[in-house]
Amino acid sequence: MLDADLKTQLAAYLEKLQQPIELVASLDDSDASRELDGLLADIASLSPKISRASGNDARKPSFLIRRAGTDIAVGFAGIPLGHEFTSLVLALLQVGGHPVKIDDALARQVRELDGDFVFETYMSLHCQSCPDTVQTLNAMSVLNPRIRHVAIDGALFQAEVEAKQILSVPTIYLNGAEFDAGRMSIEQVLAKLDTGAAARAAEALKDAAPFDVLVVGGGPAGAAAAIYAARKGIRTGIVTERFGGQVLDTMAIENFPSVEYTEGPKLAASLEAHVRNYDVELITAQRAKALHPAAREGGLIGVELESGATLRAKTVILSPGARWRQTGVPGETEHRNKGVTYCPHCDGPLFKGKKVAVIGGGNSGVEAAIDLAGIVDHVTLLEFDGKLRADEVLQRKLRSLPNATVHVNAQTIEMRGDGSKLRALRYTDRSSGESHEVELAGVFVQIGLLPNSEWLKGTVELSPRGEIVIDDRGHTSVPGVFAAGDATTEPFKQIVVAMGAGSTAALSAFDFLIRHSAPAESAAKAA
Repeated sequence: MLDADLKTQLAAYLEKLQQPIELVASLDDSDASRELDGLLADIASLSPKISRASGNDARKPSFLIRRAGTDIAVGFAGIPLGHEFTSLVLALLQVGGHPVKIDDALARQVRELDGDFVFETYMSLHCQSCPDTVQTLNAMSVLNPRIRHVAIDGALFQAEVEAKQILSVPTIYLNGAEFDAGRMSIEQVLAKLDTGAAARAAEALKDAAPFDVLVVGGGPAGAAAAIYAARKGIRTGIVTERFGGQVLDTMAIENFPSVEYTEGPKLAASLEAHVRNYDVELITAQRAKALHPAAREGGLIGVELESGATLRAKTVILSPGARWRQTGVPGETEHRNKGVTYCPHCDGPLFKGKKVAVIGGGNSGVEAAIDLAGIVDHVTLLEFDGKLRADEVLQRKLRSLPNATVHVNAQTIEMRGDGSKLRALRYTDRSSGESHEVELAGVFVQIGLLPNSEWLKGTVELSPRGEIVIDDRGHTSVPGVFAAGDATTEPFKQIVVAMGAGSTAALSAFDFLIRHSAPAESAAKAA
């Protein structure tokens, strides 16, 4: 099942097991069960601390990783390879006594949760967002035995997926009811389970000392800004809802100089590890609500958070990033995650054998249509403009596919369904004025990004597109406030460009600090 190199690597990891674990498998006579049996046999052969046992779970194939003689366990319904192989390795180690690497305060909060929580996460092995959620809930179940979690491969358990009308992954159920959808961190799960968490977080931040540089946003631009600022030896902080930003939703990265290929979550993890190597205060699971100029905050710039806390700093670097742009047509919001989705890599497998549409004729849209054509029954691509904007090589590939149809001059006007499930899309041919309806199960929206800048309106200058206006040094219209990344007027929305812009903003902030502190320091020495 596992090749020799992977076995060697896994065996080295399993040397970190501190306590014996059992692999409790529930199998039938299906090919998938035989494949899982082979995987578990390979794993058990790599460590004397691992034993096997038979189970009788209703889901087959499935297995538990259980700490021997305890209630601590993690479950997988499926064969956790692909993107979930890392989740499997971490689960083996953590159930086996290897420490869960999270903040002590967070770990204590998990252990102190009062109640019984049974989580089920429906995921896809092709989804790059799913492992974060799976690993979050696995770690919580190791820290607190009253928390149970099983990760379910929707491709293997399609009857469950269809019965629950799950059309987006990851989708999380708690005690039989839908809990949330999308990537979730431990902080985000706790915020929903522990209603007093936000108030305590705000209280803890209330007396935080002012920063020399406060970075708002944890994507590539924010990470680079924090690294460059911290290396100057000044007090640096990052506040972000989730570290990694839009990169976490990026599948393949092949244009990052010196790295031939990587994936978004891996790059985000590397960026976070690099930031944590420096003396940077990282404040996560916090969303910025407003920016207050220095005059209001007694000479310091204030960043008000939705939790109620306000952080203060001598300079601020804004890197809030961007999010998927929506079409805004009737029916889109009502059917989001119920047929309307924005990630073909994550959700594509849930539409196997069905009819879908892609809206958008740029590189992202055409690439999505090509990928989906290998999974679905038929894919229809709709482009508002009179021609596709994707690279010619991609266009040729798409037009060569027998189960793909392209419509240009197509204006989407409605997404139809019953509120629980999408059933059709209506569009108008802009050349003829005729309206058409396409029956389908899913729509993948790929029409670009929208800057996360609404909270800055009236404070810093924004372009007509809502982008933060900056100069070539990252200055905004407000003294002491700088910006970088996809939320700015920088025309090229690329990871490497964002990193360079973040570095520029940090150097500009440092220059600002030097120039504005020098007179005060000179006066103090003269006195």
